[in-house]
Amino acid sequence: MAQPIVERDRDRAAGGAGDGDFQRLADPYRRELLAHCYRMLGSVHDAEDLVQETYLRAWRSYGRFEGRSSLRTWLYRIATNACLTAIEQRGHRPLPSGLGAPCDEPERPVVAAPEVPWLEPMPDAAAGGDAADPASIVASRESMRLAFVAALQHLPPRQRVVLILRDVLKWKAAEVAELLGTSTAAVNSALQRARAQVKEAAPTRDEVVEPADPERRALLDRYAAAFENADMTALVELFKEDAVWEMPPFPQWFVGRDHIVRLITAQCAPEPGELRMVPTSANGQPAFAMYRRGEDGVHRPFQIQVLTLGARGVARASVFFDTTLFPRFGLPDALPAPA
Repeated sequence: MAQPIVERDRDRAAGGAGDGDFQRLADPYRRELLAHCYRMLGSVHDAEDLVQETYLRAWRSYGRFEGRSSLRTWLYRIATNACLTAIEQRGHRPLPSGLGAPCDEPERPVVAAPEVPWLEPMPDAAAGGDAADPASIVASRESMRLAFVAALQHLPPRQRVVLILRDVLKWKAAEVAELLGTSTAAVNSALQRARAQVKEAAPTRDEVVEPADPERRALLDRYAAAFENADMTALVELFKEDAVWEMPPFPQWFVGRDHIVRLITAQCAPEPGELRMVPTSANGQPAFAMYRRGEDGVHRPFQIQVLTLGARGVARASVFFDTTLFPRFGLPDALPAPA
């Protein structure tokens, strides 16, 4: 029979032999804690920092862990409290579409707002579901969609905690109440308010093309080819008529495929071969890393596009002009010359 946790704690307190136990027992939860912190904070950079802080706090306190809850629950408590503190200090992270009305002048030069702490995408490889459990993969993908995470950022912090712990992680109301130091009735009330607000912002499953859709790959291949060939005629046909295009750190965002293609033509004016698209995935959605050719002929990181696919084409493109995200996606800092 395995040694009880409390006895291992006594061993650690006596001679420090429990350090290895902590690493062995806690490490399997690192990826799901990263996903949890990302849902709370909307930033992969901040989430990585908070997971490190969580493990440091837990390691320091492991000798006092009494085993009254599971180690997983205990780690989530530490991570959630750390995230609440971070939200108080840093505020929420929006997408441009959550800040104001769309722009109707795509030819007007866009102006960046680097002072805004923008929402960031999360690479799927960093926080995937249990590969052995298809239901876990589906649940993880649904709870990581960019629109859902963006909607979470507009909730008050405690409502955000309640919604994530109750609806995503399936905690009991009493467990959430204990973590927040409040009543079960208050938790249930906060959950109702949070659900109502998120429902208005996040897409339903009927609006999203699932990864297994047989036409998905063909659509994505045509999308990448249109950019690489600078074929604006082909590109306009791939967007839904009411598609959305947003591109932090620029607060301007656009609705309508004609506006989108006019924007790309006026602001980017790509030439055939100037752009190259590398497929990846983020937030349970298809994505592309775009590389742009410099004066030296080398293609270097330019932007990451996270796409929402509807039944009639691309419904939304969230385009992130943050090249510090490329290493987190495991992407190279330059592309080799094409054969």
